[in-house]
Amino acid sequence: MDYAGEGHRLIFNDRRTGSLTGVQDVVSFDENQVVLDTNMGLLTIKGKELHLSRLTLEKGEVDMEGTVDSLAYSAGDAYRRSAESLFARLFR
Repeated sequence: MDYAGEGHRLIFNDRRTGSLTGVQDVVSFDENQVVLDTNMGLLTIKGKELHLSRLTLEKGEVDMEGTVDSLAYSAGDAYRRSAESLFARLFR
């Protein structure tokens, strides 16, 4: 899915709630780590009790809750070439 939005924005309040834009795909998630493919590369969010409370990939938006310990960006080119959407795999 190609997100054609305005750009990438990341806002977290008190490391407990956050909203992101520019999200193209959810690569993986569990309560300790969320990996998102954004238009600025792969974003890995680590923490505790992480939950995606709202996911709208058509608009490239994600809201999440939990305790965020770290955020890290990396190049997502290999993922984009070789992997398919987590949700595409779930809903086959």
